[in-house]
Amino acid sequence: MNVDIFGYLAAILTTAAFLPQLIKTLKTKKADDVSLTTLIMFITGVFSWIIYGYKIKSVPILIANLITLILNLLILISKIYFSNNKSK
Repeated sequence: MNVDIFGYLAAILTTAAFLPQLIKTLKTKKADDVSLTTLIMFITGVFSWIIYGYKIKSVPILIANLITLILNLLILISKIYFSNNKSK
């Protein structure tokens, strides 16, 4: 059995877990319930995983974390944008 199957499965599940939050944030134009500190810490951790995945040449780690980074950056940008526009 190829162990990379578990890597790809983990990549799909952990990455897809952020889609509902991003969709909800974009639909409601609210991100008040999303913790800014948690997002920043998570994005920093994901960036570290990307470096790690690159260094060990792990495609599943790289793919999952690059997509996760993009999704979480979109959530962060939405949070900042919607928070700034709420006061107007």
